[in-house]
Amino acid sequence: MTNNKLRQIIKQAANDGVITLDLSRKQLTALPPEIGQLSNLTSLYIGWNQLTSLPPEMGQLSNLTSLYIGWNKLTSLPPEIGQLSNLTSLYIGWNQLTSLPPEIGQLSNLTRLYIGWNQLATLPPEIGQLSNLTRLDIHETRLATLPPEICQLSNLTTLDIHGTQLATLPPEIGQLSNLTTLDIHGTQLTALPPEICQLSNLTTLDIHGTKVTALPPEIGQLSNLTTLDIHETKLTALPPEIGQLSNLTELELCKTKLTALPPEIGQLSKLTTLHICDAQLTALPPEIGQLSNLTTLHIHGTQLTALPPEIGQLSNLTTLDIREAQLTALPPEIGQLSNLTTLHIHRTQVTVLPPEICQLSNLITLDLWGNQISALPSEIGQLSNLTTLDIHRTDVSALPPSIGQLSNLITLDIHRTDVSALPPEIGQLSKLTTLDIHKSQLTALPPEIGQLSKLTTLDI
Repeated sequence: MTNNKLRQIIKQAANDGVITLDLSRKQLTALPPEIGQLSNLTSLYIGWNQLTSLPPEMGQLSNLTSLYIGWNKLTSLPPEIGQLSNLTSLYIGWNQLTSLPPEIGQLSNLTRLYIGWNQLATLPPEIGQLSNLTRLDIHETRLATLPPEICQLSNLTTLDIHGTQLATLPPEIGQLSNLTTLDIHGTQLTALPPEICQLSNLTTLDIHGTKVTALPPEIGQLSNLTTLDIHETKLTALPPEIGQLSNLTELELCKTKLTALPPEIGQLSKLTTLHICDAQLTALPPEIGQLSNLTTLHIHGTQLTALPPEIGQLSNLTTLDIREAQLTALPPEIGQLSNLTTLHIHRTQVTVLPPEICQLSNLITLDLWGNQISALPSEIGQLSNLTTLDIHRTDVSALPPSIGQLSNLITLDIHRTDVSALPPEIGQLSKLTTLDIHKSQLTALPPEIGQLSKLTTLDI
């Protein structure tokens, strides 16, 4: 957009008394001084341009409440930015800012400040004057320290500093009494200060991808915490105090150095989701069965050799996903998981399915690919709600006739197996739409294949 055209737009907007102006994606390289004439403007969007600076006249936009200037090439903000006394939301992410002017502290009504993806190495002490700030995003910057003044932000509820160079949190972090979300993943953090226990309203703590080697015992005092993400850290153990997180609903433990879970894990009575992936875990504690509200259990890439019988006590479990483990068998108690809808057992050492698996009357997806299973139990036909059966890359050589009882089956994948013939009962699968039998040992298809009137995909 040419400068003349831009001036015309601004002039017209001033004459019309517009309150919202969107100049995004106009290939702007500069804003004219006339921008200051838009005295009625409350929202200004000038993102996705080529701006390298803002004119001082920006400070004249006294009614502005929302300013979006992300995705430009700004290297600094004018001091006049502090005159925007009614500003509540300021988005200046994805620029080349190396610092913020001290005048930023004059934005007394600011509630949201987004300055991620810049070259910031420090924050001015004046940041602590933003008494109404509720959300502060400074992620993916060069920030190495937080000024103590940040802890004056008594109304702050969300602090996002992920992907920075931060190595420590100041003890004053505990003064952010209203903080509910703290995201410090991907930083250089090696430890959490004990003062973190003072964040009594914290509900989400994300420290994944950091260098944290241990959680302080004080973590157990975060009684309102609902989500704890500590995957991809250097953790070798969880403190017993983890069991005190009585409101925790989601626990992410993937890619850690954990070799065991403490018995106290069973005290997490509200836990609904537990992910344990790429860890050195060899066993689950019996107390896992006490997680009565658990709905999702993912165990990937571990050294797990067996599931405890107590697994059958997880009456609310709907998804059980076990992949790339040393598991050799499934316990009979798995049949007690009456609410299970999805069962994934991938690339383990399991060779036989227990007959009890066919008690899973609500099972919708049974995915067994990549195992050494040589046969399906004849009771498989009892899985009346099953829609997907995947046994590809197994040692299965024949399908039992009872497979024809799977009246709701939609997808059957038996490719790369030793199956040499399909039973005539295959024709009873009236809802089957996808049949994958490529690279199997089949030499012929039974005539009953023609009864599959809803089949849309046949891969041979």
